[in-house]
Amino acid sequence: MERRYAGRKKRTLIFRLGNRARFAHGGSLSFMSRNIVYFDLETQRTANDVGGWNKKRDMGMSIGVTYSTALNEYRVYSEKRVNELVDQLLRADLVVGFNVVSFDYEVLMGYTILDLPHQCHTLDLMVDLEVKLGHRLSLDAVASASLGVGKTADGLEAIRWWREGKLMEIAEYCCFDVKCTKLVHEYGIQHRKLHYTDRFQQKRSVEVEWK
Repeated sequence: MERRYAGRKKRTLIFRLGNRARFAHGGSLSFMSRNIVYFDLETQRTANDVGGWNKKRDMGMSIGVTYSTALNEYRVYSEKRVNELVDQLLRADLVVGFNVVSFDYEVLMGYTILDLPHQCHTLDLMVDLEVKLGHRLSLDAVASASLGVGKTADGLEAIRWWREGKLMEIAEYCCFDVKCTKLVHEYGIQHRKLHYTDRFQQKRSVEVEWK
């Protein structure tokens, strides 16, 4: 399945489910010495569908998306290619995600015997912020305040798309979340802090020590 999107500066995003999704800028790929892989996935079922949040491994992956700094490309994985996704995460020098340890990895461990939280070198942005603040933040709260961009949908809508067979919509949404995660991580590295909106809709800041 393939779809092309024309955007600013004539960039093209090519989605290939189970293969690659690459931002083509008209030049060759740049390879970095350190391979950081940004990662997110969406599920086929809700927690209620499988009997509770303690059964994440039964929720099933609909679409997984990565961005590799070494390859300078996005990859979109369908459920049939989940083993290739796991392999890319294991090979990464660092996996960066938002709530990836207790959610995304748990979903993936429904497909593998590997203990991903212990076998992948991971920076979970949500966990790091929770340690500093004493409470959790959503990716939307951080991205909106720090970058001026918010999420385009939510996990429940992605599950509805799965039931309707709209895999491209899931891929677009998941790819956008990966891009937000990447930009939030890079913002934190550059500015050594992030902004977020608290429950009273007040903008606040938190220092981070990401390298």
